[in-house]
Formats: sequence, C-alpha cells, structure tokens
Amino acid sequence: MSTSSSPHVLVAGGGIAGNAVALQLLRNGIRTTVVERATAPRPGGQAVDLRGPSKAAAERMDLLDAIAQYQLDERGMSYVDGDGAIYARMAMADFDGRGAVADIEITRGDLNQVLLDAVAAADAGHLDYRYGDRIERIDQDGTGVEVTFTAGPNARFDLVIGADGVHSATRALAFGPESEFATPLGGYGAFFTMPSPADIEPGWFAMRMVPGAMMGIRPDRNPATSKAILTVRAAPDPALRRDPDAQRALIRTAFADAGWHAPAVLAAMESTTDFYFDELIRVDVPALSRGRVTLIGDACSCGSPLSGMGTATALVGAYLLAAEIAATPGDLGGAQQRYQDAIMPFLATTKDIPGGSVAMMLPNTRLMTALARLNVRIMMSRPMRPLTKRIYFGHTDDFALPEC
Repeated sequence: MSTSSSPHVLVAGGGIAGNAVALQLLRNGIRTTVVERATAPRPGGQAVDLRGPSKAAAERMDLLDAIAQYQLDERGMSYVDGDGAIYARMAMADFDGRGAVADIEITRGDLNQVLLDAVAAADAGHLDYRYGDRIERIDQDGTGVEVTFTAGPNARFDLVIGADGVHSATRALAFGPESEFATPLGGYGAFFTMPSPADIEPGWFAMRMVPGAMMGIRPDRNPATSKAILTVRAAPDPALRRDPDAQRALIRTAFADAGWHAPAVLAAMESTTDFYFDELIRVDVPALSRGRVTLIGDACSCGSPLSGMGTATALVGAYLLAAEIAATPGDLGGAQQRYQDAIMPFLATTKDIPGGSVAMMLPNTRLMTALARLNVRIMMSRPMRPLTKRIYFGHTDDFALPEC
C-alpha cells in the first residue's frame, strides 16, 4: 500500500494512546486529526505507572520532566485485615520499583494532560482536534478511507488509527463485533474518588481481600481524596453494562461484611461524580491492521486493568507506530506491517494476571481466601522477594524498546 508522501492520519480516541501517537506524528510534520467522543479532556482517574518499556517510550518522547510535576507520592502496597491491621507489605523500594507500585505513578488524567500540553506545543498547523464527535462509518478503497462522523463534516484520510479503548468503536466498524476479540474473565471492576479516611497511611495503596472480591484505597494527588478500586468476581451479565443501579448493588453485596473502611467506601460510591464500572475482559486482535485501519493500545490488546499494562501498551504502541509512519510516509502499508512485527512480542507479555486468573486472584470461599492471604504474607517476605518479582512483575523486562 502506497500513498502520498504527506499523509493525513485520523486518530480515533483522545486518551493516552491517541494523544501519544498524535504527538509523535505531529513532531514529524504529519497532518493529524484527532476525534474524541467526550466534550472535554477527562480529568483524574486511577493511577497508572511507567516502568521498563513504557518508561523508555516516555523518555524518548521527552515527557519525563513534565510527568515528574504530577508524580504521585506512592510508597508501596499494604494488605490489611477487617480491622485495618497490616499483615503484609510490598514496599516500592524493596521491590526496586518492579512491584505492584512502580517508582513513577501518575493519575491517568494527569498523564493525558501532559500529552495534551506536548501536542499543543508540537502543533505547527498540522492538527485538527475535535471533541464531542466520533466515527459513524468507515469506507475504504485502494487510495484512502472515507470517514463519516456523527457531528463534524465527513472527510477522507490516508490512514485511520483506532486508539479508542477496550470497547473500540473503530475496531467494531473495521474489524468486526467486540465478541470476536473479547474474552470475559469472570469479574467486574469499579473505580471512583472518595474522601481520604482519617487513618489512612499516607503514600500507601491499601488492599483488603474478602471472599470473591478485593477493595483498595489508593493515594490521590490531592491528599484530601483517595481512589477506591473495587474488584468483584462474578459471571458475565450483559444487563449490568448500562445499569448503574445494578452495578452499585453488586458492589454493595460483595463488600457488605468487608469491615475496615468498607462502609465509607460504599457511602462515597453513592455520591461520587466519577463512578466507573466495567467488565474485566481480555482483548486479542491477531492482525492489528485491516486495510488502512490500524489499532493501538487497549483497542488491540488488553489483559484487563488487573494486568496493570494498559499504559505500557498505549505508549509503546504509539511510539512504534508513529515512528514507522514517519519513516515511510509514502508506504503506509509497510509502516503498518513493521509496527505489527515490532509490537507483537511485547503484547505477548502484557496480559498476565497476578495469580493467573480472576478465580485465583479472588477465591470465593473463606478458606481459600485465608490461604490466599497466607500466600501474600509468604510472597512478600524478604526471602521470597526475588522470586515474587520474577513471577509476578518481571514478564516485560526482556522486551527492549526498538530504536526508532
């Protein structure tokens, strides 16, 4: 596939993956349109980390100094019982930043703002950024892609990049329905902001495990607030997708007897303005391009939030795809193939869930939950730390980000 030496690229999705690839395209003088269905950037969100390949990508994209201005004070993860007593710790320093908490943690919204600021600085008249719009139809031919939008004027592009997340509408339009690529993992996750409990330990991500569920309270950039992270083991239920009342009911049932700060978390859930709930699914797309449509980030490969690799997939994919497009702007087909060849070995390492599955991570009986807590204590002990790092957190260490 060949095209003009000055291609026009459409990026669907104004999140981390979309803004990262737009940034690198703009820096190479490539005309770029970004379409984002939200009407404005989404602030806040859960903490994401940079480590290994994702840190290398951010460094090569010259983002680390700006990221440092928003970096969270996170010192590690602690595991608590129903009375709030700590029975195990995973200190960031003890695990060399390779545990559940990395040495660079930043909220998703803040990282996205860093990227948006860099995009604005890089724009030399090549950017069209459209909020409150989305792709409605994609029609390809041998020379380009005709795109129909729901709000803005239709337009023709040389390449479309789907960076619109797990439930990618771009993927559905160009590749097929979500059911062809998504595998339910047997659970649901919820995230929202809550007032920080008075006795919460500053800088520590505290976790409470109960049968079939896990509750976390994580530091926010504002010490007065924290992020609640709730994971529930449950069979897939399509009716939950668009029923916030049923979603909250599922969570209330799972944590009714959890003790610790469960009452405060559940009370905050009722009034929070940023409640997010979704099924835990794995996304596998065997071929990342269909004609002139290519996928990056969670749209093409996702192991669910439990894998902790969503940001890494987004940044590494954006860096590699933009570099290949810039290398041969007159041969987008070759660029797409080289991107796939480069990213696939990394994607193969990013979908592991600690413990191997939701069922192993969240046992649903009191006995198995007690054994899981004992296992955590053993694996967090000093003699076991090297093995824990290798088993649970070392799966991407062997991937060296290619020089582009």
